[in-house]
Amino acid sequence: MSGLYVHLPWCVRKCPYCDFNSHPLKARLPESDYLSALLKDFRGERPRAPWPIRSVYFGGGTPSLFSPRAFARLLDAFALPDDVEVTMEANPGTIETADAIAEYARAGINRVSLGVQSFDDRQLRALGRIHDGDEARRAARAIRAAGFRGFNIDLMFGLSGQTVAGALADLEGAVTLAPDHISWYQLTIEPRTEFARRPPELPGPDALADIAEAGQAFLAEHGYERYEVSAYARPGSRCQHNLNYWTFGDYLGIGAGAHGKLTGARGIVRTAKARQPRLYLKDPSPVDTPVDPGALPVEFMMNALRLVDGVPASRFEERAGLSGAVIDEVVTGLREEGLMDPDRLALTQFGYRHLDTVVARFL
Repeated sequence: MSGLYVHLPWCVRKCPYCDFNSHPLKARLPESDYLSALLKDFRGERPRAPWPIRSVYFGGGTPSLFSPRAFARLLDAFALPDDVEVTMEANPGTIETADAIAEYARAGINRVSLGVQSFDDRQLRALGRIHDGDEARRAARAIRAAGFRGFNIDLMFGLSGQTVAGALADLEGAVTLAPDHISWYQLTIEPRTEFARRPPELPGPDALADIAEAGQAFLAEHGYERYEVSAYARPGSRCQHNLNYWTFGDYLGIGAGAHGKLTGARGIVRTAKARQPRLYLKDPSPVDTPVDPGALPVEFMMNALRLVDGVPASRFEERAGLSGAVIDEVVTGLREEGLMDPDRLALTQFGYRHLDTVVARFL
């Protein structure tokens, strides 16, 4: 069982915080040529994937720049069962009407992740977004009206000048729109971004802690259970594609700059495709990099310990292909210090507050 990630790299405008492989669209979208490259990529990768594929995720960039026909063509070629979770990221600035978004549902998309980030127009301008708060609300209502099986809203916190009240106002704006999933994550300054070159003044550690505590309580009060560092869901609405990542499952990655993880007879390999769309269009073949077995403990924990409930202890041997004895000493030490659950590879509340430090113990 595995997932399929499909990267659609173009966007209207590069946001100053974004370190993803995204490219501002400066001419006509080469939709047909890119679809042909994706299908060639998929045909080459398919024999290597453990079947069945249980989730598909269209990320970007801004996937909603592509037409519903493009998604229908890809999903028809993928030939997946009807119950597979199929997520498309969307930008509120590219979708506003129920009729428009319903075309994506008819194409086979059954879950939409809407990149709102904030409902505060001042913050949206600072983040370089192409939409305003009203456009975000209209897009969200259109998605609800179209009847998708799943609906996520992406929000950031820790924005420039943001207070607890401002962060809660964003969360209240999201909850009012009734998504079944909210991704609420802290803005971080990443290298090689515009914000790295010209960093905004962000809240300090104490202010961030206050925002996080208040926001987590607010989401819990409104029926959104935190199940991962930045993921909150109503019952039965956890993102299956991301759960596969966090439990160290395998996945295919197709598209410009896409990465994959595959387990074979010779161990685990990471796959990567050319980042530049023009190079990918010429040659979508992968570059494989075997993962050093010595790096697997920290790679596994970097994912699994993000989950509030962690994973069963047996999952390490199943997914990393190594004996549990490799991590026994570190795990025992963490349990003795009250950082890890005694029965699972999961952190205690105290350990979860020190996630990065705990993960580093497996280096």
